[in-house]
Amino acid sequence: MKTTKPAFPYILWMAIFTLIPILLIVHYTFTAPGDVFGLTLNNFSRFFDPLYLNILRRSMILAAQATVICLFIGYPVAYILAQREFRDRHVLIFLFVVPMWMNFLIRTYAWMTILGTNGVLNTVLGALGLPPVQILFTERAVLLGLVYTFLPFMILPLYTSIQKIDFSLIEGAQDLGANSFNVFKSIIIPLSIPGIVSGLTMVFMPAVATFLISNLLGGAQFILIGNLIEQQFLTVGNWHFGSALALILMILIVACNWVINLMNTEKEQL
Repeated sequence: MKTTKPAFPYILWMAIFTLIPILLIVHYTFTAPGDVFGLTLNNFSRFFDPLYLNILRRSMILAAQATVICLFIGYPVAYILAQREFRDRHVLIFLFVVPMWMNFLIRTYAWMTILGTNGVLNTVLGALGLPPVQILFTERAVLLGLVYTFLPFMILPLYTSIQKIDFSLIEGAQDLGANSFNVFKSIIIPLSIPGIVSGLTMVFMPAVATFLISNLLGGAQFILIGNLIEQQFLTVGNWHFGSALALILMILIVACNWVINLMNTEKEQL
C-alpha cells in the first residue's frame, strides 16, 4: 500500500507566504489609520480620484502595448526556433536566457547608460553626424524597458507550444494544396494558442505592476500604479491606501487573466 507524503509543510508554506499576506492586505484595505477594528470604504473611494484613475489607465495601456509588441516580436522568433531545420536553436535560446541570469537592477541601469544624453546611443548618432535623441525619462524608454525585460517570457512559452505541433499536419495540408499563409492561419496559430495565452499572461501581469523600470527609465515624473503603491508603503507610510491600491490591481489582473483564459477555452471548443 502506497503512503502519501503529508501535505502539511506545503499548506504551512502557502499560509505563511500567500494567505496571510493577502488577508493583511484585505484588513488594511477596509480599515483606517489608527482604527484597526472600524470598517471603512474611504480607501476605495479615494482611488476613484481622477488622478489615480489616470495613473491606472496609463499603467494598463503601457502594459498592453508592451505585451502586444512582445507578441509580434516573440512569435516569429519562436516559430523560427521551433523549425526542425534550424540547428542552432539551443544557442539562441541560451542567448535569450542568459540576460535573465543577470541582476534585474543591473540590466535596467545598463539601459540608462545606453539611452542617456551622453550615452552609447547618442554617441553613435553623433559619430554618424545625426542629431541626438532624448529617450531616457520618457514613456518610450519605459516601454522599451518593459519589452526588453519581458520578451523572453513571451518567446519561451510560444516556442514550447509551437514545438509540440505535429508537423505532419502541416505537410498534409501542403500536400492538399494549402499555401504557407493558409497553413499558418488554419493550423499553426490555432495549435499555438495555449502558448499565446501563457505568454500574454506572463508578460501583462508583471508589466502592469512594475515600478523599478518606470522609476529608473521614466524618472520621478513618470508614475505608474506600481510606483504609486510603492510610494504609499515606503514613502508616505499609508499602508491602508496602499493596500487598497494593491487589492484593486490584484482584482484587475485576475479579471484580465480570467478573460484571456475564457477566450482560449471558447476557441478550443470551436
